[in-house]
This record gives sequence, structure tokens and C-alpha cells, in this order.
Amino acid sequence: MTDTPVFLRSKVIVEPLVDRFYAWLHTVAPIQAAMNLAYLQVPMLESYVQSPQVHIAASDNPALRGGYFVNIGAERSAEVKELLETIKRERADMLRLAAAVAEAQELLRANATGFDLTPLYPKLPPELGGLVELAYDTDNQASVRFIEPLAYASQAYVESRQSVQLSLEPGTERPFILSTPRLPGPDVLELPIPFRHPGLEELFRARTTASSLGRLREALELDDAQAVRLGTLLSDRPSLSEDRHVEAGGRIRYFGHACLVLQTPEAAIVTDPFISADSSAGDRYTLDDLPDRIDLALITHGHQDHIVLETLLQLRGRVGAIVVPRPSRGNLEDPSMALMLRHMGFPVIEVDDFEEVPFPGGKVVATPFLGEHCDLDIRGKSTYWVELAGRTAYVGADSSGIDPQLYRHVRNHLGTAHYAFLGMECDGAPLTWLYQALLTKPVTRKMSKSRKLSGSNAEQAAAIMTELGANEAYVYAMGEESWLGHVMATTYNEDTYQLKQVDEFLTWCADHGIKAGHLFGQQEWRW
Repeated sequence: MTDTPVFLRSKVIVEPLVDRFYAWLHTVAPIQAAMNLAYLQVPMLESYVQSPQVHIAASDNPALRGGYFVNIGAERSAEVKELLETIKRERADMLRLAAAVAEAQELLRANATGFDLTPLYPKLPPELGGLVELAYDTDNQASVRFIEPLAYASQAYVESRQSVQLSLEPGTERPFILSTPRLPGPDVLELPIPFRHPGLEELFRARTTASSLGRLREALELDDAQAVRLGTLLSDRPSLSEDRHVEAGGRIRYFGHACLVLQTPEAAIVTDPFISADSSAGDRYTLDDLPDRIDLALITHGHQDHIVLETLLQLRGRVGAIVVPRPSRGNLEDPSMALMLRHMGFPVIEVDDFEEVPFPGGKVVATPFLGEHCDLDIRGKSTYWVELAGRTAYVGADSSGIDPQLYRHVRNHLGTAHYAFLGMECDGAPLTWLYQALLTKPVTRKMSKSRKLSGSNAEQAAAIMTELGANEAYVYAMGEESWLGHVMATTYNEDTYQLKQVDEFLTWCADHGIKAGHLFGQQEWRW
């Protein structure tokens, strides 16, 4: 039986975890992970242990959706308490590192007055020894620059924190990823292995190529009980879509959120891969619709809904390279996506503005990305220009039209796009929602709300189209898909400001002879 050909079922959910919290850039990159552990996750678990019912009630309140509340029933509070105690005991070095970062930044605030910074190095906490450089900008504003490659080689990067949890699509919304740890359960397979483990590549290859239970058991180093659980996640036949490849011309498919798959017979490109596993839904493209081989996966920026590790891990061994924007090199708020992905075993190409990446029959050009990051000094963000099969697509992600002249430069440099894909989440979450753990100096609520994770409003999107001159415009769904609730935690109705702005933009497009649409579910373009 262990040699029978099997495939990984299409409805398998993959959740990469770090100390049982859902993994994303800020919980994997070493310095940022320490800060999130110390100043977000531990306090949140302490709050839950003190008052589980408060968290449970808040999790059930639609008005508080997306808040930092632990959505675990009180009957399992002892397990949460045990997790908290384990983190405090086994991650003490990381907690001290986070405190050291805060101490170093306070040292600069108190002593960096424009004069020589050399005397401050001996005063830095020992946890930061050799890992940082102190520097001024030309306005004499001092900051700590982290030497990230060394952080990955230090005790700050602990692979034993990593694990993967596999289960079957439940048909219900999963708990919000930024707040609720994933506990063990009878219906999940726990894989206590790092994300780079070669067995994961073997497992996910079984979506397209037959394997066997015995082979997968050996690759993943499973015991008897784990092997039995894995067997429930396997099928004797693949569930791949027959039309997942194209025989001629070009095709773009919308897979939801900001995910596009652009294909010709020679190549396939996927943008911000975030793909449903629920092949029975019928209203979306899923993992079954992906081409067997992907030349490039384009990542626009480091937010948890755009560099989605639960999808990316399933593409390792299937993707030629992941293209990511080059960060600022050492800013606390701007960790390197390339470093993180390379430590997970991915081939990575790092690009700056207007650098080109060829692929068979076409090319990708990295283009600038404005705004959407709460005015933080983050360079790790990029839009993309994709040329294939004689047409061009501008992949705008959440880039904002705050300075429309940028898009005039893009047009002058690259020409006119046939398709423009734009993000219009124009009233996004405030600064502290995503970056609170990295802020060692408190900000006021008013300040936080003035700096939002916002894309373009109607006026800004219209300005982008005016300057870009694209023939067609399409607005991404803004977390409206029900299957994305565990990541997006957004709630809209017909009176929501963002949807009204989208309608206003679509009206503007109609008045100016531009074909346009608000994407939802699935859509396809062929030529």
C-alpha cells in the first residue's frame, strides 16, 4: 500500500508557523521576528491568559474583525498558557534581542546630536555586537542599520521555531493570522520541520506528479501516527484542470486578491501568489488551475497578503525564480525578502527600479511603487511591467497615485500598456496595525490614523490612468473574497467608502472610453 501512486489532494491547507503563529515576513526575518515576539505576540498571549473571555467575545464581534484578539476557546486556555511559558523560556535570547533594539534606539535619541557616533558603540547592548551600524542621514537624523545577513547567521534566527501544519479545507473561515496561534488538533498533521526542509518540496510536487505514501513518509521523516494522518491528505488521482496550459497566443487569469497568472505556450508568470485550495468552490481559480511550471513569481511588497508563504512553499521546485524588490538594506521596517526566501530554499532574483528580468518570449521590468506603507522608509516594494505574446500588462499592486507624474515617467520609459491592474484599498489600516511592534517610540492615535496602508482613491487611480495611458483598467478585489478572511479580515457593504471610490473610478473610465472592471472571483483575458 505504501508504494501505491498517490497525489496530494487539492483541498489541503498549508499553514507555515513560527512558534505556532502564522508565518509572514515580520515573524520570520530575525530582527523583526524578535520585535513582534516581544512587543506583540507575548503581550497578546499574556492578555488572553489573564482574560480569555474578553478575547473570545472580541473575536466574535464583527466590528472588531482584524483586531489583535486570540480566537481560541476558553477550554484550551491551558494550552495557550503553556505556549506562552514555552516562548518565554525557550526564546529568552530573542526577547533580550528585542529589548536591545529598543535600548539602542533610545541611546541614539538621547545622544546622537549630530556629533561623532563612535563613542556610542561601546554603549550598545551586547546582543547587538557586530550586528549594527549607527549612521546619520544628511539631516543629522540618526538610525540603527542592521546587518541582516549576519542576523540570519546568529542566534536571532532559530529554525526550530518553524513548523508546518497541514489540514483539509474546512469550508469555514480560519482564525485571523496575525493574532491567533495554531494549536495541535486531531484533524491536522504537524510537521516540526523548517521551511527549507526538502521533504516539503517532495510533498508539494505530489500535486502534479505521482508519489507514494512510503516515499513521502521517508522524505518528511514521519512516524507511524503522522503517516496515517498524511494518508488522509492523499488521493489516488490528481485533480488538475485540463486547461491549465495554453496552446497558442497569450492569456491572463485573475486568481483573486492581487494574484494574476500570465501565460503563453512557452512561459508562465504569477504575481503575488495567494491561491485558494478549495477546488470545489467553483467560483475561483485554485491551485488546480496553476500551470505545472512557473518561470517567475513576482512579489510586489512585503505585506502578509502579497508575499504569502502558504502559497509560495507549495511552489518551491515548480518555480524558476521568485522576483522581489531590493530593500533599503538594514532599516528595521524594511527587511529583505530575498534573504528570507533564500533561507527557505528558493531561487531569488532581487531587482531595483527599471531592472529587467527576461523569460522565454518576454520580459519583466520592475517599476516604482509609491505610498501604501504609512510613510515609512521602505524601498522593498515594486510594481511590474510584463511583456508577453505581443501585449503588455502593468501590475500596479497597491501603488498609489499620490504623484501621478511617476506614471508618466513609466510610460515614457516603457510605452503604453494594454492592461493596468490597480489596487484601490483607499482607506487602509493605520500605521500601528501592522508596524506597532517595530515602533520603539510611541505614536499618538491621531498620528497613526493619519498614516495608513492605503492604495489609490478614485481621483488618484484616474490620474494613474491618465498618465499611464493604458487601454484597459482593472481594480483588484480588496479582500472581498470570503476565502481570504483569515488574512484580510475586511468587511464591506454597499455604503463602504472604498467601494464607492471604485464605482467612481469605473464611471470615470467609462466617460473616458477606457474599458474597466472591478475584479472578483475569476476572470480571463485571451488574445
